[in-house]
Amino acid sequence: MIRAIVTDIEGTTSDIRFVHNVLFPYARERLAAFVTAQQYAEPVKSILDNLRDETDAPHASISELIDTLFAFMDEDRKSTALKALQGIIWQEGYLNGDFTGHLYPDVLPSLEKWKSQGIDLYVYSSGSVAAQKLLFGYSDEGDITHLFSGYFDTHVGGKREVSSYQHIATHIGAAPSQILFLSDIHQELDAAEQAGFRTLQLIRGDDDGASHHHQVHQFDEINPEQIPS
Repeated sequence: MIRAIVTDIEGTTSDIRFVHNVLFPYARERLAAFVTAQQYAEPVKSILDNLRDETDAPHASISELIDTLFAFMDEDRKSTALKALQGIIWQEGYLNGDFTGHLYPDVLPSLEKWKSQGIDLYVYSSGSVAAQKLLFGYSDEGDITHLFSGYFDTHVGGKREVSSYQHIATHIGAAPSQILFLSDIHQELDAAEQAGFRTLQLIRGDDDGASHHHQVHQFDEINPEQIPS
């Protein structure tokens, strides 16, 4: 019996092109000016200190940190500090109505159905928890944050690390076998499976021939009561 469903965002609930073509350019354009202006104010000051720790550069200047952040963007580094700064910048865009968080049309009806069945819903994404809440709080369908019981980001660990899912299961308070993880990336599903989770792969395009996980193309194809083991 599935007691909780944990879902990825990019490529799963939301089009990855929204992140790469809208969110990332928006943050990149504003990052240098934002960091320069806010470097002595919280929470940016602490985030920059964390970045210095992350890069083992305790005396890095603001200019050097900005260069590092741009380099991280170029290589799509899952940096906790970068994700935190991006989330703060995206907040302005959501609040100004510059964009809304993309949701595939099959997502919300399924989330509402599962919630009504007593299944707890969670999000696990490499984007910061703040960024996750913004996307779902200012989504194409309005504010749907009330559907979720919790959010996880790289503070619990990388998405391809087995220990991350063990931490998530402990936080949720359910046996791993009672938790279903949804993602488009089979390496993430591999790690979740090794932690004991049930898994399903959301494929929004061509099937993943390298994956052994059961694949579906839309949320409405998922029946939590009939998840293959």
